[in-house]
Amino acid sequence: MSITPLAAHTYDRPAPAFRGRIGHDARSGHYAVPRRYRLHLSTADPDGLRIAVTHGLLRLDAACPVTFLPAVPDCPDGGHASLRPLYDASAHRYRGPALAPVLSDDWSGRIVSTHGPDIARDLARHFGGGRPSLHPCGTEPRIEAAVRLCAAIERAAQRAGEAAVPVTERAEALDALLDSLGLLDRRLREERYVTGDHITAADVELWVTLVQLDTVHRHHLDAAAVQQVTGHHALWAYARHLTAHPAFGTHLDLDGIDRRHRARCQGLEAAGSAVQILDWAAYRADENRTHQG
Repeated sequence: MSITPLAAHTYDRPAPAFRGRIGHDARSGHYAVPRRYRLHLSTADPDGLRIAVTHGLLRLDAACPVTFLPAVPDCPDGGHASLRPLYDASAHRYRGPALAPVLSDDWSGRIVSTHGPDIARDLARHFGGGRPSLHPCGTEPRIEAAVRLCAAIERAAQRAGEAAVPVTERAEALDALLDSLGLLDRRLREERYVTGDHITAADVELWVTLVQLDTVHRHHLDAAAVQQVTGHHALWAYARHLTAHPAFGTHLDLDGIDRRHRARCQGLEAAGSAVQILDWAAYRADENRTHQG
């Protein structure tokens, strides 16, 4: 069975069913204890990819195990059958789709959160002790600004490629997309990463946004638009650099992203589909490769 999207080449994700948070101590209910929690992710999904990269950067394999899910959900409503028992245990007569990502509590057998940004932030804040911080002191305003900018890129890229949108509005969306990319390109000519010399949560956000732009949204843009997007050389050099980092590149499931996109998309392909921006596979790290710099 196919899933009918609410837009040309994506669909509106329902509000997260669970918004629990991990806290500092036992008074919070869900407090940080190694091996208490488990992640359930599909790295073909942008939220899942962000969490997987965060998990990799923090080296949390031992502290918080991951169960990886198929790229294309196996239920007609877009959910994963393997997650249904967790949803049923966590909400009486839950009738919505069993969506990933999920952070579950192995002690109770219930779901803590299905909200991707909260999950990634809690992993970084409460399980990142002794590791490089993804939210260094003083960088939070720049990280939040980068998150907003990435969301604007996602919206603009989607609208610029929707055939049902009037031509003038698609042109305005493309202009907005190019303006946002240009801002980031200029920043990355001067700085190695979004907030300076070290990888932060902002870089995870931007890298996943660029992956989506090239592997999903590009298919619905015309060739001239893709050429303009490609012209931001510092930005795509940055994307190549991060792809060679094991915490990023090893989670890049290009085939899975393509299959997920095709399973959910009913939009028309445009000429830009033939103009790949980045050869991600050529730069993708593997588990045996050490990132240099």
